[in-house]
Amino acid sequence: MLQVKAGQVEKMGLLFERYHRPLLAFFYHSNGNATASEDLVQNVFYRMLKYRHTFTGEGEFRTWMYHLARNVLADAAKKNKPSAHHQDIADWAEKIAGGTSADAHLQRTQEEAQLHRALARLSPDQREVLVLSRFQELKYEQIAQLLNITEGAVKVRAHRALCQLKDIYLQMDNGSKIQKL
Repeated sequence: MLQVKAGQVEKMGLLFERYHRPLLAFFYHSNGNATASEDLVQNVFYRMLKYRHTFTGEGEFRTWMYHLARNVLADAAKKNKPSAHHQDIADWAEKIAGGTSADAHLQRTQEEAQLHRALARLSPDQREVLVLSRFQELKYEQIAQLLNITEGAVKVRAHRALCQLKDIYLQMDNGSKIQKL
């Protein structure tokens, strides 16, 4: 990113190749809309170019990138009310993972769909901490910088969100077992 900041704009292609899938996953786990998620990824890279002068190189690039991504997500939420439209998660889970056979992973796909439905039931703050820590694999220290809170607060939020997610997931799982009977 420092090279892009210095005027080597062609290096954005390399950044896009490295980070577009994690950003797509971040947005998809946040909003459940694949098409909107792709648009949001493009907006992040546009903002990277536009605001490249703000990247100092002192912190980690991913933290700065997710800061921009959070702003893009917040701006999109202000413009659009959340859509109830969800595309087939199997298609997008495969796309995010880099192309695996859907037939070989049918069980996993169904579990991912249920996990996504459970994630959607969490509050936006809880979902954000889990997406950043578990799906995007950011360290608690990085999330603390991003959210402007202490690392301890991030740990507490992540723990509480995981407990809540587990409860929701198990309730949904028990409900689906009852329906099958």
